[in-house]
Amino acid sequence: MADDAAQGEIASRIERKLTQEFAPLRLRIVDESHKHAGHSGWQPGGETHFRVEIVTATFIGQSRVARQRLVYQALAEELEERVHALTLRTFAPEEDPKKEAMAQAGP
Repeated sequence: MADDAAQGEIASRIERKLTQEFAPLRLRIVDESHKHAGHSGWQPGGETHFRVEIVTATFIGQSRVARQRLVYQALAEELEERVHALTLRTFAPEEDPKKEAMAQAGP
C-alpha cells in the first residue's frame, strides 16, 4: 500500500505492477520527492523519488542485487519516463523486520 494521502498516478502504477508481479505479503511505497525539490531529477508535481519496501516469497534464495534487478525490471517503464530515484528494501518473508517486531509486541 502506498503511503501518501494523495497517491499519484505513478505511485498507483508502482503499487499495481509490484502487486501483480510479486504478490507481496507487505508493500510500502512512499513518495519522497518533496525531500529532493530543486535537486537533479526532481520535477514539479513530485513522483520522481520513491522509497519501496516489499516482502515477498519471490525473494527467497535471491541475493539483494538479484531482488533489486527484479524490481527494476518490473518498473522499467516508470524508471524510463518519470522516476529518477528508487530506494529499495527487499525481503523474503522470514527476513521481514516488521514480522519480528509484531511477534515481540505479542497479542
